[in-house]
Amino acid sequence: MVGTAPPTAPWTNWAGNQRGTATTILRPRSLADVTEAVRAARAAGGRIRVAGSGHSFTAIALAEDARMELAALDTAVRVDAERRLVTVPAGMTLHALNDVLMRHGLALPNLGDIDAQTVAGAISTGTHGTGAGYGCLATFVEALTLVTGTGEVLHCSADERPDVFAAARVSLGALGALVDVTLRCADAFVLHAHERPAPLDAVLGELPELIEAHDHVEFYWFPYTSRVQVKTNDRVPADDRPLSRLRGWLDDEFLSNTVFAGACRLGRAVPALAPRISAVSARALTERRYTGRSDQVFCTPRRVRFVEMEYGLPRAALPEALDALRRIVDGLPFKVLFPVEVRFTAADDIWLSHGYGRDSVYLAVHQYVGMPYEPYFTAFEQVAAGLGGRPHWGKLHWRDAATLAPVYPRWADFLAVRDRLDPDRVFTNPHLTHVLGH
Repeated sequence: MVGTAPPTAPWTNWAGNQRGTATTILRPRSLADVTEAVRAARAAGGRIRVAGSGHSFTAIALAEDARMELAALDTAVRVDAERRLVTVPAGMTLHALNDVLMRHGLALPNLGDIDAQTVAGAISTGTHGTGAGYGCLATFVEALTLVTGTGEVLHCSADERPDVFAAARVSLGALGALVDVTLRCADAFVLHAHERPAPLDAVLGELPELIEAHDHVEFYWFPYTSRVQVKTNDRVPADDRPLSRLRGWLDDEFLSNTVFAGACRLGRAVPALAPRISAVSARALTERRYTGRSDQVFCTPRRVRFVEMEYGLPRAALPEALDALRRIVDGLPFKVLFPVEVRFTAADDIWLSHGYGRDSVYLAVHQYVGMPYEPYFTAFEQVAAGLGGRPHWGKLHWRDAATLAPVYPRWADFLAVRDRLDPDRVFTNPHLTHVLGH
């Protein structure tokens, strides 16, 4: 049976900036439960939104009618270690997935910097890591099972229903409920991490060579300074330089979370201190090198709450975008407490992926919870849109269907698949109507 329960409290996302109360909560335990729930909702003219772990900053997961949670869905994990394929429930978190893969000598080829998202949520919003040779996480998907808005169960891959596959890997949850996903993995590997402070201009000057020389490159610019923190990760044969427990705690827990949280609270209370806090933060994390299991190097704890907007841009637009961003920050009537993250991805062929058809640079702007952010984000959005930018589907933006359609060459194809799979818009909400149209 489909588990149903009246909502006991408003649902909130991780950042706390999105809240909603569904009229019904659906907790299916089987594929049959999912199809039954969808068909019942369609017959009644109802709506369903599937919610994961709440790590999107937009209203993408908010349900006005029924919220579906897939954590209890009993879909078997299937591992084909020889072919490096794993099939997992779509509601599994990336953290749990990484542990499953580790036990079988496998790993995802790339990850972002947190692992709390569900597999479905991560791929459906175009979640990505960094690395010029890697697309978003959805590029690792080899097959998937989808319950459409009509209650039909579709198995999709590059060979089976390829148009649905091209649309469903990054779908915003607009085509139906993903119930399982097959991922192409790599043999388990070790990363050598090198993190160092550097001048921004020097990093920009050497950026093409830096990207070419390393598997994964990213940097953080600290507002009101000319300083960045550069991070590179490269595959190595042995875990021969593990980070000491003390150094890991000092940098990743104490400085990056405990101390930074205190600094943000101070900056929120006394905004005039923000430039000084940013300058101290830029120099607090000193250079370090270490090795470790890939997922444990890619992913780090994030305990300081923030809101975020991120734009994918053509890679050549980075200098212009950063120059404009620095001017925006300096001209704001309030202060910015979080650094700006810059990452790189390869082109892919997924219709609504931010990286469709082009190598991309991503700029992510953040603000500490409780601080003003909309003038900051919207000012940068205007710059990014003028440079052909595509907003991350899980992060704040103010674009609508009319302004998004021109930057996605396969936009009309995606909408045609949506019309076919969910003609009655069972899987919609006001946010999707805004960004996709009716």
